[in-house]
Amino acid sequence: MAAEQEKEPETLSGTAETSAVNFVPEAGGPIVSRAKRLLIAGTGSGVGKTTVTIGVMAALKARGLSVQGFKCGPDYIDPTYHTAVTGRLSRNLDSWMLPADTVREIYCRASRDADIAVIEGVMGFYDGKNPKTNEGSSAEISLLLQCPVILVVNCKSMARSAAAIVKGFQLLDPRVRIAGVFANMVGSEGHYRIVRDAIEQECGVPVIGYMLRDENLAMPERHLGLVPSIGRGELSPFFSQLAERITAHTDLERLLQAADTEPLKAPARIFRPLEGDGGGTGSEAPRSPLIGAGAHADAAPGKVRPPEPRVRIAVAKDAAFHFYYPENLELLQAYGAELVYFSPLAGEKLPADVDGLYLGGGFPEEFAERLAELQEMKRSIAEGIVSGLPTLAECGGYMFLTDAIVDTSGRQYPMLGLVPGKVTMQTKLAALGYREATGTEGNFLLGPGDTARGHEFHYSVFEPAASATLPPAYKTKGMRGSKEEGALKDSLVSGYTHLHFASNPDMPRRWIEKCLLFRKMREGLV
Repeated sequence: MAAEQEKEPETLSGTAETSAVNFVPEAGGPIVSRAKRLLIAGTGSGVGKTTVTIGVMAALKARGLSVQGFKCGPDYIDPTYHTAVTGRLSRNLDSWMLPADTVREIYCRASRDADIAVIEGVMGFYDGKNPKTNEGSSAEISLLLQCPVILVVNCKSMARSAAAIVKGFQLLDPRVRIAGVFANMVGSEGHYRIVRDAIEQECGVPVIGYMLRDENLAMPERHLGLVPSIGRGELSPFFSQLAERITAHTDLERLLQAADTEPLKAPARIFRPLEGDGGGTGSEAPRSPLIGAGAHADAAPGKVRPPEPRVRIAVAKDAAFHFYYPENLELLQAYGAELVYFSPLAGEKLPADVDGLYLGGGFPEEFAERLAELQEMKRSIAEGIVSGLPTLAECGGYMFLTDAIVDTSGRQYPMLGLVPGKVTMQTKLAALGYREATGTEGNFLLGPGDTARGHEFHYSVFEPAASATLPPAYKTKGMRGSKEEGALKDSLVSGYTHLHFASNPDMPRRWIEKCLLFRKMREGLV
């Protein structure tokens, strides 16, 4: 998590405006993607699949292809690389957090106007939620999307043994289609030929390329410094180097041949109008509880425009707060929210006349000193929340609400002071893994009988103040059992857990309803 401290606040320009491009609500019929598709998986973490994925994306983009990136699992950082390389917003595909049809819908919507979809795996190909099944793994995603796989193997200090590794991955689940192998970290071209000959003879699949061990071409450490660096274009030379290396040592024609060309269909469920809206082709404005009253028929038959905004929700977005699933933002828009982006790190105050607030995750600890100094910004956000502004704060946003952030050197920086207690940074992970969250009494997003899925990933530990504690926002269940999590106060829901709204689309609907009520109260109508 350690990163070089930024001297000036950074905003992530260009990301907010593209979030809803591919997710216009649609009426009737399945969504069809005719893009080629390929999943780049690894035998394990650290074998170089991100480097290979970025290089392949950059090389295909250089050939003039429209490349849509995806990432298996709940990772926020790797999609940032994909987006920077391809120029298209990368998305997460997670078969544990989301139902199978939702995974397919996200894939088809995002890729339907692309030439090829390149999906980066997570951990090892078969690693996921359950060690006894494919649940939550890249393998499960490949099966859901009927997607061929390029397996990245770290061939350092191996020859024929590389074939045994590939053979094992083929045999563990014969349903998966390992269509090719990429030999990474080979010592020389001669070493590559040895590995290639062994794999192709024993496994019957082509080795489509290789990359030499090169410390100068190592992927930068994925911490906070990555995000503003990408925003400034500082990694563009690195991406270009990767594209050149992949092009020089990879048979791209063979890779494209391995990619599946069969169209993939998905039902329009999460972002579709509900039954009774009509086909979206008439002159009457259809009404839908999902997309909101006032949606209008689009010029293109079968499509429905997003609704006229009914509420305005402020979204913190800069180098300190930038972890949002695109679908979370798009579902808010689909239900009738106008999203108003602002940068706390740049000292921007809470936008005027907003009806809700979303404080996403990120790395506020890396900018804690600057955030602590921006008194007007902090005051405006705190006053808005205290006034009853319906607010969701996740992970970094939750940390920002506390009395203080304490860094690993023991320095303490005052934050908003709305959640009594402080968060202390540590050098090792405090929590990592999937979470199933059940709401608590008074949680306007997720009540006691409601569940949603998400994940936790943080290095800090919250220490509640002895004098005043708040009720938890959730009860979460993970690999190590259940626990109470987060803090609830009036119209504030906060906690470490990053929830995916597509796991429970009632959440954004309830948020919009709460925002409408807040607006009426503010205007004296109730």
